[in-house]
Amino acid sequence: MSMTNKEYDRLVKQRQPASPMGKNIIWAFCVGGGICVLGQALSGVYQDWGLDKEQSGTAVSLSLIFAAAVLTGLGVFDDIAKRAGAGTLVPITGFANAMVSPAVEFKTEGFITGTATKLFQVAGPVLVFGISASVVYGLILMLLQRV
Repeated sequence: MSMTNKEYDRLVKQRQPASPMGKNIIWAFCVGGGICVLGQALSGVYQDWGLDKEQSGTAVSLSLIFAAAVLTGLGVFDDIAKRAGAGTLVPITGFANAMVSPAVEFKTEGFITGTATKLFQVAGPVLVFGISASVVYGLILMLLQRV
C-alpha cells in the first residue's frame, strides 16, 4: 500500500487517542508545585536546624538532587514522570533525572564505557555552554565596569 505523507498524517490523527490536556496540566501543576512545596518545607527545616537562608538553599538543592537521583535509580521517578509529565521537570529534579537515566540505562555496558560515559551525555553540553556563557558574561561585566 502506497501513501503520501499527508494521507499518512491524516490516518495517524484519526487513530491517535485524544490527549486529556486539562488533566495533564492539573497533574503537572500539582506535582511541580508539590516538589516546590517540599523544597520550601526542607528550607524551613534546615533553617530550624541552624543554617542561614543561603546555606539552607544549598542544602535543599542537594537534598532534591539526591532524592531525584535515588528515585531515578530505583525506577520510581520514571513512574512519577509518566503520570505527572512536565511537572517533574522542576529544574533541579529534572536535571538530576536527566543525568542519572542514561547512566542507569547503560550500566550493562560496564562502569567506564557504560555508566561513566553516559552520565555526562546530557550534562556535558549543559556544563560546557553554562561555563562558557559565564566566562563571556564575566568578561562583558568586567569591560563595562572599566568604561
